[in-house]
This record gives sequence, C-alpha cells and structure tokens, in this order.
Amino acid sequence: MTRNQRLEPDRAARELGLNREEVDAALVSLTGMGLLKADADDPARLRPVDPDLVGAALTGRLESEIRTQQAELNRIRERFSDLRGHYMDSLSHASADVEVVPRVEEVRAALNRASTECTEEMLTSQPGGQRDPAVLQEALGRDTGLLARGVRMRTLYHHTARFNGPSQAYVATVSALGAEYRTAHQLFGRLIVFDRKIAFVPDQGDSAGAVVVREPSLVHYLCEVFEQTWSLAEPFSDAAVDGLEVVAKDIDRTIVRLLAAGLKDETIARRTGMSLRTARKHIADIMETLGAESRFQAGVLAARNGLLPTAEPGLPES
Repeated sequence: MTRNQRLEPDRAARELGLNREEVDAALVSLTGMGLLKADADDPARLRPVDPDLVGAALTGRLESEIRTQQAELNRIRERFSDLRGHYMDSLSHASADVEVVPRVEEVRAALNRASTECTEEMLTSQPGGQRDPAVLQEALGRDTGLLARGVRMRTLYHHTARFNGPSQAYVATVSALGAEYRTAHQLFGRLIVFDRKIAFVPDQGDSAGAVVVREPSLVHYLCEVFEQTWSLAEPFSDAAVDGLEVVAKDIDRTIVRLLAAGLKDETIARRTGMSLRTARKHIADIMETLGAESRFQAGVLAARNGLLPTAEPGLPES
C-alpha cells in the first residue's frame, strides 16, 4: 500500500505470492493495530499510518505499566526491609540464636545475604565427591565477589572430589584467585560459616532446608570442628597428579577402618563422599582382595596386612 498508495487485493495477492484469504487477514490485522486507517475524504479507502506514531502509542502504554509495576516492586521491597529490621531486633533479644529455614529458596537467599555481608572469612565443608556443574557455576560468581573484597575462603572436600572433573576445574579457577582447598578421608558434614558469626548446617532428614546458627558459643564450636579437620586434611590436587593408585589406596584404608568399626554401608558412603553403589563396590573389592568372608574378618586381615594401625581398638595386634 505504501508503494502503490492504494490497495488492489487481487494484485497484492499476486505480487506478494499470497492467496486472497491471506490478504484479507492481513488487512484486518493491520487495521486492528492502527497501521491502516480509513481516509477522511473517502472512508472506503484505507491509507497507511506512520509506524513510529503507532509504535509510540503502544509502547507508551507499556512503559506506563512498567513504571507502575516498578513502583509497586519498590514499595514491597521497602515494606519487607522495614520488617527485617524488627525481625533482626527480635533475634538480638532471643535466648538462643538458632533459626530453621525450611525451603531451599529461602536458604539460597539467606546464604546470598550472608555472603554479601561477609568481610573477613568464609569456612565451608562440602561432603560428597560429585558436585553439580550448575551449582558450581552459581557459586563461582559469589565466591569471586568474596575474594575480590579480600575475604579469606577455606573449603574442605572429600578425597573423592579429586576424581570429579567439574570440582577439579572449579578449584583450579578459584584457587588462582586466592581460595584454599583441602580434602580429607572423612568429613563431619555440611557446614558454611561467615566471619565466625553466622553458621549454616543442614536441617535434619531429607529436607533441603538449613539451620542458621548465630549463638556465639555454638558458632565457635563449629569453627573448632572445622579447624581440627582442616589441620589433618591435605591440599586439594588432581588425583592423577598424586597418582591414582596412591589416592585409591588411601580411600580403601579409610573404608577398611570404617568396616572394622562396624559401620553400615550407608554410613561409610556418606563419610567417604561416595554414592552407596560405589561404596558397596569398594567394600566388595576389598573383602575379595583380603579373602575375607565377614566384615570383622576383613578388619583382622587388614590389620595383619598393615592397612590398620596395630593398636586399632577392638582388633588384635598382629
């Protein structure tokens, strides 16, 4: 229409490679949007309208709605911010600064807030040998920000994390920025502490929630548990660098000690950071190698072969 200054539906269909129904549908659509308008002198004739004018009218309404929604969003944030002040004041008067945060979204928000407010030190214990790449990617931005502010970061992993590609790549990247990582045969559980003032531990059961601890004596105790494990842990390195056989033997020794202590497969898997299936395979391989028919016998044979200290409680000396 802009090229010919008028519309001949059959000609338009022919030149545009459309059928008549498609041309009629286009006319209805363009008219509905305001891009075609009846001529003042000849109402039967349609004329094109400047798209900028039509677009400005449409976007003007949208921009007005966006401004209204933004104002409402700011108002909600301000109201909740005011409420948080009252909430924090109530915590300062509470007899025990322990809070249960049941939902994972709330836990994530609480961790992000504590991370933003952290100024000196962050301690983390991350059990398990497998780390989700998506979770690591999310943590990268948070950890990079902490290190850029001069916060000291120390993290404990299980030895099995050395075999995990995403964990290896993540540790290499963040270590280059100043973070410190060590691994241990066993870990006491998941823990995150910010500035030795606020600690996060898992909620009991299979819940994805957390317990937030602010009580100074409890936080101090958790930090001492971390420090003891840290002092016995080894610097994180790729298992291939240390020698796969050496690392695997260290893990097997840990499993043997746990077997000798009479722990169940599920507990051994959790303490060594393995899946239950992997732990059971290790246990079966160890018993077959030792020629043991029972866990107790495996402990005795392991002690005789030097895989356990000779003074291991509950086992005869070799």
